[in-house]
Amino acid sequence: MKYTGPVCRLCRREGEKLFLKGARCESNKCAITKGRPGPGQHGLTSASSKKSEYAKQMRAKQKAKRIFGLNERAFSNYYEKAADSQKVTGNELLRLLEQRLDNVVYRSGIASSRAQARQLIGHGLCTLNGKKIDIPSIQVRVGDKFEVRDARKKMPILMDASAKKPTAPRWIKVDLKNLSGEVIAQPEKDDFEKTVDSQYIIEYYSK
Repeated sequence: MKYTGPVCRLCRREGEKLFLKGARCESNKCAITKGRPGPGQHGLTSASSKKSEYAKQMRAKQKAKRIFGLNERAFSNYYEKAADSQKVTGNELLRLLEQRLDNVVYRSGIASSRAQARQLIGHGLCTLNGKKIDIPSIQVRVGDKFEVRDARKKMPILMDASAKKPTAPRWIKVDLKNLSGEVIAQPEKDDFEKTVDSQYIIEYYSK
């Protein structure tokens, strides 16, 4: 089941910023910046308590799910696909997650969070290779071009993006002024989400 509660609670549970709410995560309103403890009765002690290996594995898996906005079934499907490949499982898992269209739109700087990117795509406000698309999970390939539809580029939530400095990773070529981009290479290990520990995730699913 997809989590629909307050996302700041998820950051508090992990004890670090997961950047789930865009600009709010950079402001003084952020729960982590305020130093709020983890949720629940044991929130004050959970972050500092010594964790077992299983607890570390579980937390790594939960954090990755929350960062990419996936439920358990979807995340485990990505793991199985990575494990069935002939490549290094951890790297392939992160590559599959990075190449989701919603992640690409977020990483390009067009959307301020992955949740906003999913909303833009799900509402049909983006195109992929010139065609309207409404599937956030679609896997992009090298050479794919994405863009916010012309009729939607003046939306208030997108105006800030066009004025930002590009911060996209090297495998994405982006034109923020026109709210468009192109996948020019596959993401490599150095391009992956740095806060995700794929080794603990592999250990969790290998039990």
